[in-house]
Amino acid sequence: MTRILIIQPDPSDPVGPLGDWLTAAGAELDIRLLPENDLPADLDGYQGVVCLGGGMAAEDDAKHPWLADVRRLLAKAAAKSTPTLGICLGAQLLAVATGGRVEVGPDGPEVGPHLVSKKDAAWMDPLFADLPLVQDVLQFHTDAITRLPPGAEWLASSPLYPNQAYRIGRCVYGVQFHIETTPAVVESWAAECPDEAEFARPGSLDHDALVTAHADIEETWRPFVQRFVRLAAGELEPAAGRQRTLPLA
Repeated sequence: MTRILIIQPDPSDPVGPLGDWLTAAGAELDIRLLPENDLPADLDGYQGVVCLGGGMAAEDDAKHPWLADVRRLLAKAAAKSTPTLGICLGAQLLAVATGGRVEVGPDGPEVGPHLVSKKDAAWMDPLFADLPLVQDVLQFHTDAITRLPPGAEWLASSPLYPNQAYRIGRCVYGVQFHIETTPAVVESWAAECPDEAEFARPGSLDHDALVTAHADIEETWRPFVQRFVRLAAGELEPAAGRQRTLPLA
């Protein structure tokens, strides 16, 4: 089976339905909840890595010193071209680990069911190409990726914070949004973070609205996750190198 390391920085953001999609696609999961579980020293024996979200900042090492270990492991994944998917905080940790920048979002939190849209490079990407032009996602973040890592391909954007998805090299991905949540998880976040929840569109965090949003998310992102497992298994060709074009004369 395709063995995938799941890095879980926060008990409040479990792997959820994403774990079911991964295993249904043929993956074997090794879930490490931090800081209770140690991270592996390297990625030998793993064909892929997924780093989930959390309530801390990507460089909040004073309160969470183990974040430095997560960033080091993600940097190793990028250097070794190990298929990787960073989700929300995971995408921010990956960005910082590879030379990008994460800051408090200047326009406030982005919260609730939202849409993101594909950028040009996404149409040639093995994971993103088959996604619709506009995709349903779940947002719940106050920090934002304000600078992508050097050489990263920009794959998806939103009006509030443009750096919604990116790829480093041929097979290392970060997405600022969530695809792994359930209505219950989002409702718990809203209860724990009422100030942030105020930024959601009216009614968008109601239970029925979240049930509908998560059905749409599964329809869109479950096939994406299946492609990620195929990529990790070596059954799907990774992306071509970064496209560079010469200026027209």
